[in-house]
Amino acid sequence: MQSETRDSETGQADTTGTSVSARPADADGAGRGDAGVAARDTVTIEDLPTANAAVRPRPADAAEAAELLADHDRRGKGYSYASESSVLRTLTGIGSWTRRQVLVRRRNDDCLVAWLTVHDRAAGRTLVDCVIRHDLDPDEAAVLADRLLRAAERYARDIATMRAMRWTLLDSGAYENDTRQQAFLRAAGYGKVRTWLHMSRPVRPEDADSLPPPREGITVRRVRTHDDGLPVADDLQAVHRVLEESFADHFSSYRESFPEFVMRLREDAGHRWDHWWLATIETDEGPLPAGALVSSVVGPDDEGRESSYIDYIGVHRRARGRGVAKSLLHTVVADAAQRGRRGVGLEVDADSPTGADGLYASMGWETVYRTQSWHRDLAL
Repeated sequence: MQSETRDSETGQADTTGTSVSARPADADGAGRGDAGVAARDTVTIEDLPTANAAVRPRPADAAEAAELLADHDRRGKGYSYASESSVLRTLTGIGSWTRRQVLVRRRNDDCLVAWLTVHDRAAGRTLVDCVIRHDLDPDEAAVLADRLLRAAERYARDIATMRAMRWTLLDSGAYENDTRQQAFLRAAGYGKVRTWLHMSRPVRPEDADSLPPPREGITVRRVRTHDDGLPVADDLQAVHRVLEESFADHFSSYRESFPEFVMRLREDAGHRWDHWWLATIETDEGPLPAGALVSSVVGPDDEGRESSYIDYIGVHRRARGRGVAKSLLHTVVADAAQRGRRGVGLEVDADSPTGADGLYASMGWETVYRTQSWHRDLAL
């Protein structure tokens, strides 16, 4: 499946130029300088500066980690949806099950200065997120990035070995305007491989019932559910197959098993089963899956309003040029309007082979910010 770059709109690293303050003292010893760090479950990071300590995450870290991510996001794109609850899910909740994570704290004041996440995304694909405080001395920040990205390589090797792989792709990213992060990745041997457009479309109340219906012969429906609200497995598998086949000719496409696909999407704090849609087309053999769209909830924003985010949209090659993508997009926009949401966001390859960015622009989406994918091949 095609690589996508997600940020804290979905609970991942992604914040304004305000500095992040050190956490005050609390009952479990956090905020008490070296005494607080000494009470933690520490992690060995080779050549980590002695002024810092690497520790394993715990639930009490979520608020401070959310501040760290929010500052990172706002510098990169001007806003952030990072919240304590979404970060907690990644830090120690369901999202932590497929990630190896390290927090770095200063020994003298217990301040959180960095967060490393190494995500076992799929066989042969390891996502690396390294977020470092932006108000650190540049040389200090560069040393931390070097040590943590080296540790990420070690963790990725362990993951690949566990999967009996002979290599893996290290997949990281940076905001287009974050030259510091780009320098960190370049120094660690990563190369820039792609630019992504992050686009948004405002939603109006009239979008709930004014958008064109699907063309004749096209049907768009939600995945079916059982009486208990859980989805029907056949429909989920159909969505997965359509997306796998749709992205086969896209940049950095790779196979992701059905269990990996479902588990990863369920890790997202904004995941909802009623945000999965399947499109079919009529053929002489009967209806066949033609496209799929999976979306999630992001926000709320500063005004308390949520938005929808399109995690995946794909159209099978046999159905391209028949209006399936527009039908799926109209469906998710109408759904967002019915729910009173502010808008619908998505991301797209700036060099999409299908010209998808042009389609989105023609339907009201505008580019809000850009990110970059940085990759490095790692042989065992």
